[in-house]
Amino acid sequence: MANSYKKGQNDTRPWGKWEVTDCGDNFCVKHITVNSKGLLSLQLHHFRAEHWVIVKGTATVTLGNETFESHAGEHIFIPKETKHRIQNKSSEILEFVEVQTGEGLDENDIVRLEDIYGRA
Repeated sequence: MANSYKKGQNDTRPWGKWEVTDCGDNFCVKHITVNSKGLLSLQLHHFRAEHWVIVKGTATVTLGNETFESHAGEHIFIPKETKHRIQNKSSEILEFVEVQTGEGLDENDIVRLEDIYGRA
């Protein structure tokens, strides 16, 4: 499985948007913006790990069975096969950089466990 992302690729989601800022054979870097009150699906990935760096705002992060707040300048590592989600409970925009690493980097490697937008 290879990296199917391309630099400049972007998408709008019900919770906000993302854009690929860099990518290579086994990595992808996305800039992700989460709207006020936005909630990403509770999900996991079989083929990739992720590293999030919060750059603006406060994130409510679920990682495994733990939920905690993360602020600008902090980072979170998500091993593959680990359930996770990020939420913006504030009235301000939340921004973070996501670095994906692994052998299969593709939007199809999202296993949604819970989703308020009906995508699970």
